[in-house]
Order: sequence, then C-alpha cells, then structure tokens
Amino acid sequence: MREETDLAASRSGRGPEHDVDPIDVPGFVEAIVGAIDVRDVEALRGLVADLHETDLARLLEALPASERPRMIELLGSDFDFTALTELDETVRVQILQELSTQTVVEGLRDLDSDDAVYILEDLDEAEKQEILAQLPIPERATLQRSLDFPEESAGRRMQTEFIALPPFWTVGQALDYIGETDGLPEVFFEVFVVNPTFRLSGSVPLDRLLRTKRGVKIGEVVTADRHVVNVTDDQEDVARVFERYNLISAPVVDEAGRLVGVLTVDDIVDVIQEEADEDLKALGGVAGDEELSDSFWYIARSRFTWLFLNLIAANLASFVISMFEDELQKMVALAVLMPIVASQGGNAGTQTMTVAVRALATRELRTSNAGRIIARELLVGLFNGVVFAVIMAVVVFARFGVADLGFVIALAMIINLVAAALGGILIPLTLNRFKIDPAVSSGPFVTTITDVVGFFAFLGIASLWFQT
Repeated sequence: MREETDLAASRSGRGPEHDVDPIDVPGFVEAIVGAIDVRDVEALRGLVADLHETDLARLLEALPASERPRMIELLGSDFDFTALTELDETVRVQILQELSTQTVVEGLRDLDSDDAVYILEDLDEAEKQEILAQLPIPERATLQRSLDFPEESAGRRMQTEFIALPPFWTVGQALDYIGETDGLPEVFFEVFVVNPTFRLSGSVPLDRLLRTKRGVKIGEVVTADRHVVNVTDDQEDVARVFERYNLISAPVVDEAGRLVGVLTVDDIVDVIQEEADEDLKALGGVAGDEELSDSFWYIARSRFTWLFLNLIAANLASFVISMFEDELQKMVALAVLMPIVASQGGNAGTQTMTVAVRALATRELRTSNAGRIIARELLVGLFNGVVFAVIMAVVVFARFGVADLGFVIALAMIINLVAAALGGILIPLTLNRFKIDPAVSSGPFVTTITDVVGFFAFLGIASLWFQT
C-alpha cells in the first residue's frame, strides 16, 4: 500500500505532505524499467502521464542508457519531445542516434521551432539533413533557416511562430482571428503589426488589445518596439537587454527589417543559465560544455590544457625559489613561511579576478570606469595587505622570536596583495582587449603573478635584510 501511494505521488509530482521529486520516490524508476522490459505500454503511460517535461528528462537520465530510446519508442506520440531540451547534450545526442528517424521526425513536428532547432543543432550534419529531409517542406525550410544562423545567436534561439497582423485590421477582427484560427502559438504576450512587405511597425500587448473597443484599428493602438533584436545578435547581449529592461518578449528581425521570429523570457532564462554556467566552469579551468554525462576521455582532454598551464606556472615559481636556495638552508623558517605569502596573494588575486571577469561579462566594467575600478582594487589590496602584514608580523614574532623576520614577511605580504589586486583586474582587462575570453585565460596568469611575486618578494627581502 505504501509503495502504491509513493508511485501515485511520483506521477502527480507531489507527496502527501510536501513536494516530492518523482525520480527519488522508492521503486519509481524500477517500475519504469519493469514496464519497458515487458513492453507494457499502458502501465508505462500511466506512470509518466503527469510528469512535467523537466521530470521526464530527469527520468531519462536516471534510466540505463539502453532503456532510454526504448521508452520513447514505446510511448510514441505520448512522449513529450520537449523533455529532450532539458537533457545534457551528450545524453540527448546518444538518444537521438538510437531512435529511428521517423520517431524523431514525428516528435519534432509537435515542437515549437526554437525547441526543434535546439534538439537538431548538436547532431552531425548528415544526421541533421536525414531528419530534415523527411519533414514537410514548410517546416523543413523554417528549421533550416534557423540552423543557418550562427550558433548562440538570436536567430538560433528565436521562435518562428508568432501572430502578425496588418495595421488596417480592427481590434475585433484581430480577436476573432486569434480565437478561431488553428496553428497559432500556444503562448504569446503580444501581436505584431507589419506592413505588406512584413517589415515590423510595432506591437500591441494583449492587455491593451483586450481593453480596446472592437471597432478601433490596430494601427491606432500600435506601439513602436524600442528593443528590436537582430537575428545575428549574440544571445548573451540579448539576455542583457531582457534583464535591463524587464522584457517578456522581443521581436526578431532580419537584415532588411522584416519580422522573422520572437524571443520570449523563457528562452532568455535558459541563455542566462547557460552563460553563467560556462563562466563558472571557465573560472575553474573546466570547458564550458563539460557535463556530468561526458565520457572519461573527453573530460580528461578538456581539462589537460588548464592543468598544463598551471604546471608551467608552478615550475616558474619553483625556479624563483631555487634562486634563494642558500638563504633557505640558513633559515628553515623561510621555507615554513613562504607558502603563506603566496597563498594569501593567490586568494586575493582570485577574488579580484572573479569580480572583474563577471563585470566584463555583464558590461559593467568598461573603458569609461576602468581607471576608477583599478584604483579601488589597488586601495583594497593595499589596505588588506597592511592589515594582514600586522597580523603576520605578530604571529611570526610570537612563533619564532625574530622581530626582523616578522618585518620581512609583513613587507612581502603588502607587496604581494597589491600585486594580486593589480593582476586580478589588469589581466582580465588586457585579455578582453585582445578578444580573449578572460574567464578562460585569467586564472593561470593571476596564479603565476601571485606565486612569483610572493616568493620573490619574501625571499628577496629576506636575503637583503639578513645580509645587512
């Protein structure tokens, strides 16, 4: 009885007391696998009937790889292909390659154009063309046109289903058309007004349309769109416009100003999440497209470059240390304390670098305010350097009883934290100026600067001080 209650809760997505992730309900995934193994289509449909597309995607990821295409084939038209847009790219491509072409074609025909393009774009060109060839000519032409736009552009993200009306229609005609016409978008927030050549004149929000008398012409209530997106605009730039102006949707036009699609806020949320995910991974030295489902060899190759750059930086720091081998042999305390200086500088540099990279990504850090931000970071580095210098001087004197050694590490700490602050912001700015992604490339350079400056400052000052 308890298991039946759990499975029922998993299908509805809610438990008796609180929200329940259906994939985590005991026995649910096993019940799905059992239904697939015996080809019990009715039981399978009953289990997944009420799953949201996101939960359906998580179910696919939880299944053994061999069971995923079998489940989709068994469900047939009852499987929501939108769930594939929620999968990791690796899993999605594997599933598509296992499915019959006809199954993929039928699934894509029920999707909005932007979702269909999202699913197709990761396939090999031959596989892509094989699927497109079996679609009706109008749908094929629409998808092919979107696929021809650059990756990560508005043209790739846009939905080509929208409502466009002439300005001489009345509000009554527009409402009748929306209410009686099949094949219109399921979700929309405005209707667009176009001239006979399909050039965009503006839009009418639905709330205004519903509140206007039926006899008024559409052209009299149209508003010129201030935030029109071009098909070639980068998706990250478009996302920034949505965020800045709190947009729900925006029209997309081609080079001639003709309306070709619309971007909605749900598309932009995905873009923001993807871009943030890529930046976060890049700062950690991980490829932006790395996913949990990727193979061992792919992950090992993608991480090699970053680790190799860090190895070069470590060897350079090691070379600096070797320059002061005699001083290290004379005073063991130097060897004990020098990692503290480099580590503190590395942490400070990473903090500054993270803020700078994010500010560059959001266009908050620009040429006009770069000088002020650099000066601020320099002051922050100097202030923290002085504070931690005092702390370390006291700690070193208490630990080793050598006042001069406390002075040496204090001075080195100030120098390295100032260097970390400058390197943390100047390196991303320089890389960005040369069109190199600062999120990907800043880390090894900042690490090298803080290690080399930290070791050289501490050991160099110690060498000069204790020789005098």
